[in-house]
Amino acid sequence: MNVLLVSTYELGHQSFSLAHVAALLRDQGHSVCCLDLAIESFDGAQFQSAEFIAFSVPMHTAARLTARLLYEVKQLSPAVPVAAFGLYAQMNRRYFSSLGVSTILGGEFEAQLVDVVNNLQNDIQLDSQGYTESHLAKQSFTIPDRKGLPLLSEYATLQLSDGGRKTVGYTESSRGCKHHCAHCPVVPVYQGKFRAIPLHIVLADIRQQVNSGAEHITFGDPDFFNGPTHGLRVIEAVNREFPQLTYDVTIKVEHLLSYSDLIPRLKQTGCAIVTTAVESVDNQILTRFAKGHTREDFYKLVELCRQYDLNLSPTFVPFTPWTSVEGYLDLLKVIVDLDLLASISPVQLSIRLLIPPGSYLLHSPEVQLLIGPEDSKNFIYPWKHENPLVDQLQRDIAGWVQKSSCQSRYRIFSEIWALTHKLVDIKVPKIREPSERDVPPHLSEPWYCCAEPTEDQFNFV
Repeated sequence: MNVLLVSTYELGHQSFSLAHVAALLRDQGHSVCCLDLAIESFDGAQFQSAEFIAFSVPMHTAARLTARLLYEVKQLSPAVPVAAFGLYAQMNRRYFSSLGVSTILGGEFEAQLVDVVNNLQNDIQLDSQGYTESHLAKQSFTIPDRKGLPLLSEYATLQLSDGGRKTVGYTESSRGCKHHCAHCPVVPVYQGKFRAIPLHIVLADIRQQVNSGAEHITFGDPDFFNGPTHGLRVIEAVNREFPQLTYDVTIKVEHLLSYSDLIPRLKQTGCAIVTTAVESVDNQILTRFAKGHTREDFYKLVELCRQYDLNLSPTFVPFTPWTSVEGYLDLLKVIVDLDLLASISPVQLSIRLLIPPGSYLLHSPEVQLLIGPEDSKNFIYPWKHENPLVDQLQRDIAGWVQKSSCQSRYRIFSEIWALTHKLVDIKVPKIREPSERDVPPHLSEPWYCCAEPTEDQFNFV
């Protein structure tokens, strides 16, 4: 069967999901084409020649882009079965079904997706109910087949402090998460479960990417220390085989503090960036999010990472129903006081809390009073701040970040700093401009999974 696998946005990385599904389908004898619309142009002929089309929908931005694309696809190929897989496919299954998507899978979806294609190949009637749900049973992994995807050099790069750059590969060593952070999209699908990918598979995938030019690897695990023993085995094995290879990981504040004895090993094995979801410096908001850390823990972590010269890259959800203008200004001051201005991607200063279907935030009576009816087309339960100035500030900052994405982090931060001070009628304090060498290594992708798509991202047709 001719299968077309499509990715719309995966944070500037070559898609692990497409490559893994492609390997499994090709092992079954199917012909597979992969299309990454974040890099490649839309080609209607590819959709018209396909007998089965499957979209990777791992995050909010990808869901919005996929939904926009589905109308065009159904016009081109009205009779071709369409699937969607990934976190946001599962959480938004009702809406995707209304758009003509017949197979919707989340969690450990690959085996079920292969079953669907095999059944179609053999003219077996599908039990649609069995293919619109999350599957969490342990599965067998294989080495991803990256044939047909764009070259790694066409994706985001690692920008170095000296002005150099490295070609970046992407892999995963685990999925799911043991925690239940209330705002996190992983939680409704995995429900506290965590799945490790075998070490030999991870190594083989990294090996083939190094052979294709990768000089740095992003580990896409929701939390690399969900299984600290597994994570340590992975980075030590990778470092033994590829001592010059650098990498980045995502780890909770709580885990970095709990496993602080592993921080030196991260540095010694080539970790260039540790991304951590700080989300807020307001302890009440952190409690609502069930993050498991406090403002004071964040301060401790910054000091700990500096002790070992480990580059910490915090992420935030700065705009929530409980954020005041003064609270937002407090966040900016914390960033300045901790000398983190150069470590934070500007888009992180514009993120507005998303409450998708299935979010654990919906369990809160307080949140139920704040939200409006589900906005299926935008994959959220909408909310408005009680102070319209907060919503306007967020819109202004998001617009500024989007149009200024090619400017320096300092320039963008300075504009946000000035705007916020003026809004509360406070004289704008001067802030130190970091030198180019003060800017730590960072990935060149300017956008983020939880930000709304830009108009440029929508222009793929």
